[in-house]
Amino acid sequence: MGRGKIEIKRIENANSRQVTFSKRRTGLLKKAQELAILCDAEVAVIIFSNTGKLFEFSSSG
Repeated sequence: MGRGKIEIKRIENANSRQVTFSKRRTGLLKKAQELAILCDAEVAVIIFSNTGKLFEFSSSG
């Protein structure tokens, strides 16, 4: 049995929202790195948190 789908909506609890952001950010950056390696592609990701902090990834080709 697979995982059930969750409804995509804003997380009201600020603490839970921050935890989810951190986990998903890490996963997204990992997937971007994998894509760059597997497909020999140049990939760039720019993420701003709700506090305005910048997170980025870029492959070096």
